[in-house]
Amino acid sequence: MDLSSAEVSTGLSAVLLASQLCQKVRRDLTSGATIEKNDRTPVTIADYGSQAIICKIIRENFPNDVIVGEEDSTELRRPERKNLLEKVTHYVEDFYPNTSSREVCEWIDFGTHTVQKRFWTLDPIDGTKGFLRGDQYAIALALIEEGIVKLGLMACPNLYLDRDHRNGKKGSVFLAVRGKGSFQMDMEGERGKRRMLSVSKVGDPAKASFTESIEPDHADHLTHLKIAQRLGMREPPLKMDSQAKYGMVARGEATFYLRVPSPSEPGYKEKIWDHAAGAIIAEEAGGKVTDLNGKSLDFSCGIRLEKNRGILASNGILHEVVLKALEV
Repeated sequence: MDLSSAEVSTGLSAVLLASQLCQKVRRDLTSGATIEKNDRTPVTIADYGSQAIICKIIRENFPNDVIVGEEDSTELRRPERKNLLEKVTHYVEDFYPNTSSREVCEWIDFGTHTVQKRFWTLDPIDGTKGFLRGDQYAIALALIEEGIVKLGLMACPNLYLDRDHRNGKKGSVFLAVRGKGSFQMDMEGERGKRRMLSVSKVGDPAKASFTESIEPDHADHLTHLKIAQRLGMREPPLKMDSQAKYGMVARGEATFYLRVPSPSEPGYKEKIWDHAAGAIIAEEAGGKVTDLNGKSLDFSCGIRLEKNRGILASNGILHEVVLKALEV
């Protein structure tokens, strides 16, 4: 696969269009736009609208490909959710006029939880709590073949473009193709203007920086702090929602991203759509991504990384140093 392939152009079009819908929903967001799923994580109109659009575009261009998406339309089809479904349909109609609610549900349900030799995996909004706060979130899409991520795309509407101007223009799009490199683009700029990414060259642990999730129930922040102290690190962690953390590693802004499972869920297994796109983006920028035992992430086991525990994405130079600190 190369950067001019149909998979790249289709995936890029899909995440960009979905990000437009998400931005519009965020501007219009009211208290009636949020419900809770069975696991009590917030889900918004934007999650459903984003998945509907992306699934529609992928299915139209690759009708034989499986899409493993986070959402399904079960909640939307319930009679008491009629108003919510109407709102989702309204936003989708901004991009596909005269779309019916039935079609929206059908498009969402192109997503399945059954992996095959070749499949796309999608998180229509990774970092929903960040989205609700007006903070970081990502629309993440990846193509996996034989358990290996071949293509990763990630749109981060609220992420600043330039690390030296954090209050400057926002809207970063990340793209990585296996063996071809990792790139960042301006969400509102020309697609052809891609900036090749490269990880930090920091080799001194004391000068390293790391990023972690904002939510304490997503990772063991206390263990993260202990690791930083063992390494003699001086900088506090950069706390951020979503796979945007992988983007921070890829563009050299953070030396590593650490995700030790929370003590409240010690046996937790990560979902593939939470890491596939970000992992290849960091790797193709020259970084290294493994679990906490140094094993490569295995995306062939279903919707969870059943053979892996936790996540470490680094600049590669300090990867073994961090893994060693984890053993103490």
